[in-house]
Amino acid sequence: MELITPDQRDELFATFDRDAFHLELRDHYGVPGEEGPFARWQRGEPDDAGWLQPWLARVRAATAAGRTVRRVRVITEPVSEYIRFEHALTPPTLEAGEDIRWLPRHRMPAIDLPLNGADWWLFDDRLLAVGRFDDDGRVLGSELVTNPAMVARCVAVREQLWPLAVPHHEYKLT
Repeated sequence: MELITPDQRDELFATFDRDAFHLELRDHYGVPGEEGPFARWQRGEPDDAGWLQPWLARVRAATAAGRTVRRVRVITEPVSEYIRFEHALTPPTLEAGEDIRWLPRHRMPAIDLPLNGADWWLFDDRLLAVGRFDDDGRVLGSELVTNPAMVARCVAVREQLWPLAVPHHEYKLT
């Protein structure tokens, strides 16, 4: 399996036409660049979120062009410290235009998740960027998938989960 880098995956945000949807299924990630901000957040120290600016700029550019960026985070309750960190960082992303929703794992319907339960980005219902991680949640890269049957399965999962997920402003951490 060939993987593209996170930077190469991020380039896809400049090329999609209508909709980018992310399904997140992990309760912790080891994302390069987040270790320091996560540690500062855990200590209660202020963070200007400068490290988040490239992502916010991508979201702003996409949504300013009339495209949709949205995400469902499937989470275990009570939530992990990392999920609390993500929740705290969500407002600037919402302000940039991304629609983020939360789905407690115990409220998730019994479905057979495609791609062995991996996270994925779905672009325009035609291209998947499947996240690959090591055992500690560190990003290894993304696998690009265009197989129409697999894409259709992911579209169906999105359509099933999106209306069940709770919009950020309504979700209360437990």
